[in-house]
Amino acid sequence: MSTKIAVFASGSGSNFQAIQEAISRGELNATIELVITDKPGAYVVTRAQNYGIPVVELAPKTFADKAAYEAKLVKLLKEREIEWIILAGYMRLVGETLLSAYEHRIINIHPSLLPSFPGKDAIGQAMAHGVKVTGVTVHYVDAGMDTGKIISQGAVDVIDGDRGATEERIHKLEHALYTRTLQQLFNAKK
Repeated sequence: MSTKIAVFASGSGSNFQAIQEAISRGELNATIELVITDKPGAYVVTRAQNYGIPVVELAPKTFADKAAYEAKLVKLLKEREIEWIILAGYMRLVGETLLSAYEHRIINIHPSLLPSFPGKDAIGQAMAHGVKVTGVTVHYVDAGMDTGKIISQGAVDVIDGDRGATEERIHKLEHALYTRTLQQLFNAKK
């Protein structure tokens, strides 16, 4: 039986697409039951619609507070019997309401070798520091900014002075590592 997941994204959705393609190829035993975005109109919406996956676009600022926003999310997730939340470029800190409802079942991917370069623009941070190696981290989500327990990591060489080429390497690694790590997690929790 496949694992029911929801993907949360704020942007273009390339990691969402990589996960869906892995599912289609039979490399990930899961079904994306729902895509949630906090940025109505984000390109991830188009990508999800192309696969016929339901999308919920919710602007947090339309709710009284973070707890009310997350309570709505939990209600939507429970209605669809979602087992895991997969963050794929979701640019919000997750609060207590979601964390308690999905304890140890919210996963994020970050484009650096955490604990180095947490937060926004990790690739830019790494390049500004002149590192020769950076990478990707898959981790559990906690209340902090990219501070959850690390599950897996992979490294890539930085191409000195070429952010675009470095980003390509990172995205390629993200897509492979996320799929492989998620399958291991889902197998272990069955």
